[in-house]
Amino acid sequence: MRIIDPIAIRAAVREPEALASAEMAFRALAEKAVELPAPMGFGVPAAQGEVHVKSAYLVGAPVFAVKVATGFYRNSSRGLPSGAGLILVFDAETGFPLALLEDQGYLTDLRTAAAGALAARLLSPESLSTVAVLGAGVQARFQLRALARVRSWARTLVWARDPERLTAYCVEMEGKLGRPFLAAAAPEEALRNADLVFTVTPSRAPLFEATALPSHATVIAVGSDGPSKRELPTEALVRADKIVVDRLSQCLQLGELHHAVAEGALAESAVYAELGDVLIGRNPGREADELIICDLTGVGVQDAAIAEIAWKRLAQTAADEPYD
Repeated sequence: MRIIDPIAIRAAVREPEALASAEMAFRALAEKAVELPAPMGFGVPAAQGEVHVKSAYLVGAPVFAVKVATGFYRNSSRGLPSGAGLILVFDAETGFPLALLEDQGYLTDLRTAAAGALAARLLSPESLSTVAVLGAGVQARFQLRALARVRSWARTLVWARDPERLTAYCVEMEGKLGRPFLAAAAPEEALRNADLVFTVTPSRAPLFEATALPSHATVIAVGSDGPSKRELPTEALVRADKIVVDRLSQCLQLGELHHAVAEGALAESAVYAELGDVLIGRNPGREADELIICDLTGVGVQDAAIAEIAWKRLAQTAADEPYD
């Protein structure tokens, strides 16, 4: 088994490869061409940490993958990133392990952002004026860099709890993407005229009132990947003209939909489509001036797809290196 370091992984896999992997993953999911177990997760409360284990096999693929990702939110006080992880790649013919992708959570961040960009492409208007971002962490950066591959927009309004991180984020992203990034004093200020909204926080409580959302907005909710997390008020989902999820069975256990159904405010039948159904044309995406909410909890098929692309790009390099 080869151990591939983060530098090689980052050099081989970037936004274009991640976007291709997202389409591969959600197409396979929609066409039922994937073996996909439920995700496993648990907390490490003493360290304010969480662990996620996801896996999948795309039918016909040469490999399958098992991913472990962690989020330990006190790490910033130690000068460490909050996210880490690795992906194990196995030969789909023999079951033998081929590689340990020591990506430190990079591929998870990249594939998460690619799903957000895919959702934006399928569900948001082609012409965007204002994008709102709630959160100023790693995923807020990845999401906007991926979005820039599929959409153009005039300005970004950003809110985050930490003023220093908010300012640093706006300066950094304005320099990288070449358009205004403006700090908002409150979530409602960021949302006021937004055409597209990304929520990318580890929040355990809604970040805003439902009335703050414009009736024409597309909301891509990314942060709620566990049963105790939530960023949106239930009333926002009730208001939505369309609710799109990455995987229905998973979102009934995790994510924003989970809370609305558990509270009795929505039934499972309120969900319009899975993202893959929109991708393959089974359900139309945006059709009018409508409020669309996309609940992304992160599906194992995304990890398998990006791991396959990464392994194909890295395999020759790995073959030239000695065994560890």
